[in-house]
Amino acid sequence: MAQLFSIHPTNPQARLVRKAAEIVRAGGLIAYPTDSCYALGCHLGDARALERLRRIRGVEEQHHLTLMCRDLSEIATYAIVSNAQYRLLKAATPGSYTFILRATREVPRRLMHPRRKTIGVRVPEHAVAQALLEELGEPMLSATLSLPGDPAPLSDPREIRERLERSLDLVVDSGPCGVEPTTVIDLTSEQPQVVRLGRGPLARIGIVLAEGP
Repeated sequence: MAQLFSIHPTNPQARLVRKAAEIVRAGGLIAYPTDSCYALGCHLGDARALERLRRIRGVEEQHHLTLMCRDLSEIATYAIVSNAQYRLLKAATPGSYTFILRATREVPRRLMHPRRKTIGVRVPEHAVAQALLEELGEPMLSATLSLPGDPAPLSDPREIRERLERSLDLVVDSGPCGVEPTTVIDLTSEQPQVVRLGRGPLARIGIVLAEGP
């Protein structure tokens, strides 16, 4: 049965953050809050936890997963970032944006898109997520906590535990944090491509969508 840690959303208790990180390092799959909505998270090197995450989400290898990173320098370890891309990332991080970039050799092949060799990356603006990443000292593999057939991501930690108590090792309860996922931007082409409009405003990163006919 999944454990439940009640962690303060703006002043996370270091003891509980440390225990949550230990669960991730040990191969656990957790639900935790971000600045957009709750996410599933696991250790980026654990193949079994990755399969559990994909099973819960009901997604195949072609679905982009996200490396939740502490900062821009950590992104640059796992994704190939040009000078122009760096400026865009700097304007958007931390924040509710996910960027698709070419993966570096530091990324295990099983985490990349199998054909494009890309990975999603983001830096969350949530005190609990940041504290957890700082304690881990490395990115956490993540995906929005959206279950197959549900109209929106799960937002209530108690409901998350009730529905996934046998599938997760830990639910981090920091209260509701919304149901609007991140804005997803593909940076693998010459011009940024908006894959999904979400919580992150395009104006902040200087992208203007073309008007329809």
